[in-house]
Amino acid sequence: PVWHRYTDDGYGEKADGGPFDGTGIGRAWPLLSGERGHYELAAGNTEAAASLLAAVEGMAGETGLIPEQTWDAADVPDRELFLGRPSGSAMPLVWAHSEYLKLRRSIQDGRVFDMPPQTVKRYLVDKVSSSLAIWRFNHKCRALRKGQNLRIETLAMATVHWSDDGWEHVHDSTTRNTGLGIYVFDLKTGAYQPGRQIDFTFFWPEVGKWEGQDFCVTVIEG
Repeated sequence: PVWHRYTDDGYGEKADGGPFDGTGIGRAWPLLSGERGHYELAAGNTEAAASLLAAVEGMAGETGLIPEQTWDAADVPDRELFLGRPSGSAMPLVWAHSEYLKLRRSIQDGRVFDMPPQTVKRYLVDKVSSSLAIWRFNHKCRALRKGQNLRIETLAMATVHWSDDGWEHVHDSTTRNTGLGIYVFDLKTGAYQPGRQIDFTFFWPEVGKWEGQDFCVTVIEG
């Protein structure tokens, strides 16, 4: 059981196994199996965590070094690429070894040993939740809980062209510069009832163009 880093990861061999030359296809990363193992352990699934630990061990090279990525396609013997075995990526990857050691220690302790106590208190004990639902182009949320406000984030100045009544009435709101390379617009949706839909698109003043696509977020029960 392995995972890729993210959609359209281009850091890895090419589809035919050819070496990475600035473009390629991201392969399976053993360290993500370790991270998933910590998730399983935190959820009380010790057996699943142990299975993921074994998976990381199984992807190591002959000398026990854990690679950055493993080959996840049919064997390409002439390129020394075999399913589930180290690809041509960096080996060892210290990050992967660290994740492996952390997971071994956590399984031995029966809990995630380096879990920050402040985080546990805030989110598991006090159950603090955000008053904002964040929409970004790389995280297009489709719903927000009743009582939350919608924050729209962009990486350039934009005019948010929006409506909360099916485009019967429209509004134009300019994003504000946070000073961190992110521009935001906060839409006060906290009083909206479940079922209310917010439609919006963008005008980009720096290039004088519309986004050309509408987006929507719907209020749901908290």
